[in-house]
Amino acid sequence: MRGREQRVEKYLQHMQEIRSSGGATDETSYYTPLNNLLDEIGKTVKPRVRCIMQLKNRGAGNPDGGLFTPEQFHKVARGETLPAQKPSRGAIEVKPTGDDAWATADGDQVTKYWKAYGQVLVTNYWDFVLLTRDRDGNPAKLDSFRLAPDDRAFWELAGHPHKATPEFADRFVEFLKRAMLSTATIIAPKELASYLASLARDARLRVEEKRDLPALASLRSALEKALGLKFEGDKGEHFFRSTLVQTLFYGVFSAWVLWHKEQPHTSKARFDWRKAEWSLHVPMIRVLYEEVSRPSSLRPLGLIEVLDLTESALNRVERREFFSQFEEQHAVQYFYEPFLEAFDSELRKELGVWYTPIEIVKYMVARTDHVLREELKLADGFADPNVYVLDPACGTGAYLVEVLNTIATTLKGKGDDPLTAQKVKRFAMERVFGFEVLPAPFVISHLQLGLLLQQLGAPLSDSREERVGVYLTNSLTGWEPPKGAKLKLAFPEMEKERESLEEVAQSP
Repeated sequence: MRGREQRVEKYLQHMQEIRSSGGATDETSYYTPLNNLLDEIGKTVKPRVRCIMQLKNRGAGNPDGGLFTPEQFHKVARGETLPAQKPSRGAIEVKPTGDDAWATADGDQVTKYWKAYGQVLVTNYWDFVLLTRDRDGNPAKLDSFRLAPDDRAFWELAGHPHKATPEFADRFVEFLKRAMLSTATIIAPKELASYLASLARDARLRVEEKRDLPALASLRSALEKALGLKFEGDKGEHFFRSTLVQTLFYGVFSAWVLWHKEQPHTSKARFDWRKAEWSLHVPMIRVLYEEVSRPSSLRPLGLIEVLDLTESALNRVERREFFSQFEEQHAVQYFYEPFLEAFDSELRKELGVWYTPIEIVKYMVARTDHVLREELKLADGFADPNVYVLDPACGTGAYLVEVLNTIATTLKGKGDDPLTAQKVKRFAMERVFGFEVLPAPFVISHLQLGLLLQQLGAPLSDSREERVGVYLTNSLTGWEPPKGAKLKLAFPEMEKERESLEEVAQSP
């Protein structure tokens, strides 16, 4: 974090030094600090991005700058030059600090640059607007960041650069990194995890800025009652808001994976996060999306535009190559842990989120299956109708997935029964259970189990409201029937979730 803070402080300090000389022009004299800032941040992205100011005219005028990637810098013989190239990551249009960057972004000149280069970063040195294409190919302001509310406030900040707090600097740097990557095709799972974690950090900071939003307090209270725990103090507040953001992002990612299964990679269809809630068979997770998008509820948090950016990133993934690197049901290994590491590494350590290698999970399940068969004389092991499985802290569901795989293998070994997949689904719904207190891994466990059933040929039915036996709950409570009247929850879906898991926990 400190490195990012120093880059922003250095930029502000350099701007102030140039201004204080009294000899600066309104625009071009400040190119150098902007160029240096973009180059420093460009070193931290892959592939590296470099800024070049004052580009040649390629038919649309002379952009003030452009963002280039390494393959555009070729070694040539001494005295030779390369033909003019388009900046692969877009053009830069710079205006004096007194100009309106948003009005500039709507102007004819930027429109010409957008048509020629596909993306334009417009700035007056303190207000940054990223202009790119929307899903229909029309110009759209994809992302933005404002260092100060106006020109005067910006120069006040430049005169006291230490006021650029770590959180403020982090958001600014993350915005510029996203601007450098927003036209890049995403192939590697870790690249996607890193990019989405950048958006998630922005989302968390937006959520943390809103301390008195009634809808947020209502959602927090409902979760506390549903889980039987309290989010106390600053640490509890951070945990709740971080959990809310994680759940939204894992939910969108999970829905995208399920959407991918229905859409061939050659399809021109585009993923829409607003429909994501219908892809997950977890009603209480759907509530979160509805609350975020409802104008009278959590919309003031400003998460709509962040989720729009998430949607844009997912639609830039080269799906065939991306998913060829792993099986969908192992998405957690390639996304969950690296996302949390990039999003909130301290929280990851506190929660003990460490991916258990599949080899260890397979050994644990195989060993238990062996004990059931050999020592308890249950010939079909996990597949015996008298066996019930409960993982009281199931995390992302790796153990449950392997148990169901083992059951499927056993049933198939007894004959090619066309109803085998349906029998496995019944086990997943009625005999194999998992409890998890953290909403984010809870979402991933539903993704993994749902994908497994889909792969076996017995997908969960929307019309029959089918769901697997994984519940969001504190496994340390709820085993005994409650004394007195039950607490009413603000959201019926959460109340239904609690009632369903009580049936499981209190069944004989």
